[in-house]
Amino acid sequence: MISFWIRLRRSIFLCFLATLCCWAAAAAAQGQSASRRSAAERTIWQRNNPQFEALPLELSRQNHLIVHAFINGKLALLGVDTGAPVSAIAVSRQRHYDLDPIPSTPKLPPKLMINGALDTVGIAKSLRIGALTLVDEPMVAIDLGPESRTASLPGEQEIDGILGADILFPTRAVLDCQRRLLILNLEPQSRTLTPGVDYRGLRSVPIHVSEGYNLYVDGAINGVPALLMVDTGAFATLLHRSFVKRMKIPLRDTPFSSAAVNLKLRNVQIARIRRLSVGSIDIVGHNVGVMDLAGLIHGGLLAAKPPVAGLLGSELLQRHHGIIDFGTRRLYLKS
Repeated sequence: MISFWIRLRRSIFLCFLATLCCWAAAAAAQGQSASRRSAAERTIWQRNNPQFEALPLELSRQNHLIVHAFINGKLALLGVDTGAPVSAIAVSRQRHYDLDPIPSTPKLPPKLMINGALDTVGIAKSLRIGALTLVDEPMVAIDLGPESRTASLPGEQEIDGILGADILFPTRAVLDCQRRLLILNLEPQSRTLTPGVDYRGLRSVPIHVSEGYNLYVDGAINGVPALLMVDTGAFATLLHRSFVKRMKIPLRDTPFSSAAVNLKLRNVQIARIRRLSVGSIDIVGHNVGVMDLAGLIHGGLLAAKPPVAGLLGSELLQRHHGIIDFGTRRLYLKS
């Protein structure tokens, strides 16, 4: 059985993220103004670069980046999730989008194993993202219930599914987290470098890609080497509880929990990290969430040398002008 897994969790509302929430709200207001100013610029850029499609992204109140797409001709809001190896549709929306069952063929399994449970795979006859149209695109149907839906805040619009790494890699996409821009290469076989991306003042970090389309970068926690999974689907950066305890870093309890697909709720704690390093970039005095990541990170990676210590989440990627280049497999950050 082909084994892929997707981690979709309820966004964590912790006291240590209160400041972050205020920052995100202010950034969203500034982003709306910037989007209006740059719409005309994007139109001109598009005319000059027909090989590429630049798509503006919405920032949800829970810090998720959302792209507008069309599944079988119907509008769909998809969360851009670099932590999802395969694209997905909410099981409650599968009938709305008229996804077909997998035909009898050895090329695609009718179900995929996700966090220890089997989930049905459907076929979208047409998945359109900007000028890119994918035909007969597989999408796994997963439960995006109240514990992991974007709409858990009042007035927040629900997402219909996930745009995963299985589409971002083949299109050599560039995801600019700070500018909220997704650039797709409509002719990826040409290997042309993506134009219009500003790397000035940013440092480059190589991305290691696993066989299951997971993205990892070299890092360190208080000087101890570790890998971090690059995960725009995570509202906040999360570290594995056993790793933090081995480091003897003090933990504070919270009344909050986090959920994941096909996994039970897990309690979340807080740790203040003296120095969190990503490549050559040091982030000093940062609070992170701490939880048990077993079942979310597979293959013994939590105990490897160096171990996968946790998830590099959206708040750090946005605050440090993160740009993820799926073509060159590099992460760019501002120190």
